[in-house]
Amino acid sequence: MIRTGEQYRDSIRGNREVYVNGEKVKDVTTHPQFKPLVDVRARIYDMQHETAHREVMTVTQDGEVNALGNALPYSQEDWWAKRRATDHMMNEIGGVVTRVGDETVGEMWSLYDGQDVLNEVDPQFSKNIENHIFRVLKEDPFHVSANTDPKGDRSKAPQDQDPDMLLHVVKETDAGIVVRGAKYETAAAYANQAFTKPTIANWGNAEMSDYAVGFICDLNSPNLKFICRTGFAGRADPRDYPLANKFDEVDTIVIFDNVLIPWENVLFYRHTKAATFIRATLHRYSAFAFVQRNLKVADMMIGAALFNVRQTGLENQQAVQEKLAKLAVYREGINAHLTAAITLGETSPAGLMMPNQSLLYTGRVHACSQLHEMTHIARELCGGQICVTPDAASFEAPETKPWLEKYYSINDEWVADDRRKLLAFARDMLNSDYAGHRLTFQLFAQSPPFAHLAAVYRNFDWDGPLAFVKDSADLSDRVMGGKTLAAGDSAISKWYSTDIKSDASRTAAE
Repeated sequence: MIRTGEQYRDSIRGNREVYVNGEKVKDVTTHPQFKPLVDVRARIYDMQHETAHREVMTVTQDGEVNALGNALPYSQEDWWAKRRATDHMMNEIGGVVTRVGDETVGEMWSLYDGQDVLNEVDPQFSKNIENHIFRVLKEDPFHVSANTDPKGDRSKAPQDQDPDMLLHVVKETDAGIVVRGAKYETAAAYANQAFTKPTIANWGNAEMSDYAVGFICDLNSPNLKFICRTGFAGRADPRDYPLANKFDEVDTIVIFDNVLIPWENVLFYRHTKAATFIRATLHRYSAFAFVQRNLKVADMMIGAALFNVRQTGLENQQAVQEKLAKLAVYREGINAHLTAAITLGETSPAGLMMPNQSLLYTGRVHACSQLHEMTHIARELCGGQICVTPDAASFEAPETKPWLEKYYSINDEWVADDRRKLLAFARDMLNSDYAGHRLTFQLFAQSPPFAHLAAVYRNFDWDGPLAFVKDSADLSDRVMGGKTLAAGDSAISKWYSTDIKSDASRTAAE
């Protein structure tokens, strides 16, 4: 059943070893670095109970009300509902937050699709993943995902250096496996559990490896240590940095100092094929939630830039309109990929509805590869004042207030205080330490660009273009390597010509 915000806060209080700025944190729910995000996550839990939000954010299954983001997707409508819920959540909290659970639970669904692979190792592992998927649905934990290791010297195998550079199993017991190493994970210090898995396949050619392990880690487990980066919250007046003080998601290196993982939480172990499978399919579902957040970031950039040019009377200039149009093209490109990925959804090996994989991954490339360019266009439209405007205290001090009101008031609609708020918002979104961190964070949260392109390569329908050229050039079937595809056999043509999709779906696609 869905939890309340206070139940969530209670679940992360206790004996965790959390460190930030060299000090041990007594309570992550009240510490100034963590409290803003804990409050946001608690607010999302509470929204699920409130009349104004309950219908869009929950789903009733078998008589129980569950968080919609945790529910397995079986249809296109399930994905539309998830998209509506995410938009509604971010509109209500007033910003973009990445790690709240809905964006990482999809990684578990990828393993659900790979049950045949897991059964090769041990049928119990396949049963474990099924149990955990439904446990997430029923118990509504704050579920995150642990990927990146410290790695060490990548030219060496992990066995040829400090073995703890990659997380690995050091012992098997009747109760479970004992693991050592470290993982970087955003939000781990204030989440409930993490899907922990290998990030790179440098365990060599061995079929069996102590480094090829994946499990669910209860983040209240003994022998875990959380060493967090310094956050942006609390560094300056929230009026000057409204985003950094509310939406900075704290990244953590989680130290596994001989941590026991019960067997029922082990999803695969000593099986490199399973580890390779999960790396190849990790973002099969979760990429949708990440790319949707890029869409909301685009909306934030457009809104801030458009307000700025309108208040200064520059909207009618052609050069300004062209820059706004570029932001709009970027935004609608993301929107189109997400919409098409749902409309042309595919059935997964486990019978789930996957967003169309080629369209989802190409949409991710579009969203991430152009983000830095769009950020700079938004900077240009907001102008140099986002880096030179005085702080809120100066707008209130008796000696300086009259002058700043004089020079920052434009007309009756845009008085100095509103203009200061807009410029502070734009500065924090585009120019601050927090803004730079968020831009770089894409390389961690959504994986590096080479991985994006590798995913496109694996999922694009290459046969369609090849068949079209074969037919147009009158080439023999030999060039298709024995395949007899014709140009009309492309994935899109097959989809459009079948009766599987409803007329409504086709109309939406058209």
